[in-house]
Amino acid sequence: MIIARSPLRVTLGGGGTDLPSYYEKFGGFLIAAAIDRYVYITIHENFSPDLIFKYSKLERVENASLIQHPIIREAFAMLELDGRGLELASMADIPAGTGLGSSGSFTTALLKALHAHKKDLIHPAELAAQACEIELGRLKEPIGKQDQYIAAYGGVTCFKFLESGKVEAWPLKISDETRDNLEDNLLLFFTGYSRSASAILKEQDQKSKTDDHAMMENLHFVKELGMQSQAALESGDLREFAHLMDLHWQRKKQRSGGMSNPKINEWYDLAVASGALGGKLIGAGGGGFLMFYTEDRARLRHAMRSVGLKEIRFRFDFEGTKLVIS
Repeated sequence: MIIARSPLRVTLGGGGTDLPSYYEKFGGFLIAAAIDRYVYITIHENFSPDLIFKYSKLERVENASLIQHPIIREAFAMLELDGRGLELASMADIPAGTGLGSSGSFTTALLKALHAHKKDLIHPAELAAQACEIELGRLKEPIGKQDQYIAAYGGVTCFKFLESGKVEAWPLKISDETRDNLEDNLLLFFTGYSRSASAILKEQDQKSKTDDHAMMENLHFVKELGMQSQAALESGDLREFAHLMDLHWQRKKQRSGGMSNPKINEWYDLAVASGALGGKLIGAGGGGFLMFYTEDRARLRHAMRSVGLKEIRFRFDFEGTKLVIS
């Protein structure tokens, strides 16, 4: 039995500048944090000639080339495996389509498990690169690279996306006290809305490819906010970080009419009135999780609970994609 797990993530600054349509022209930068909510992949022998894969569906095929799930099919093809005699299953702590990078986590966990089956060792950078090759290269999804990289590396990590396609990664240099306060005071609430990141990001991707002036200016500003967020966090100024989150959210809403909706705006305003110093919708937009920074956790929790929003508590994950059993 092989079990691999990959963490989900929250973005702390610069989100949206990791799409190739932007960083290949201007370079991108963001900060992301892996959290202790996971996607799991299990592999074991099924003593039959078929490949069985259990996810939200059940597929039983003669070989991996016949799998309908595109990420699974391409992962087997990349590693030159036919899958005969294997049974795989996936589980997740949080459903897909909620803005926490589940697709990238799924892909990195799957690749990690398949490499373990082949008895291969793989570095986090190579694991992330392979996951990006599947999702962005082979499947042509209009998404960014942060999900695959933060899932592979873990931690609270800065990423620079170079015009060449190379990705540089390094840990955010924050004190233990700042990290602990950040963990304690960042709260996540589920909006009840799920959506496809690809659908939301498609508009941004198309506008970036055509050098739409408003979109370029928006992303330039967001990248600068990401760098300012790094400075605020490394200096321990969490109130400034919260203010920058709010600025980011106000600009992010301008990218697309589908980024928010009246109900999300209402909940955001209630949170600010209830002690949130800043916040934003995590992920591509349109649904998923609202994240807020507050120094009055009890008050904010009470307000969000009063309108039916469920909190998901978390801590940071510093292990990245790993084998739990092999």
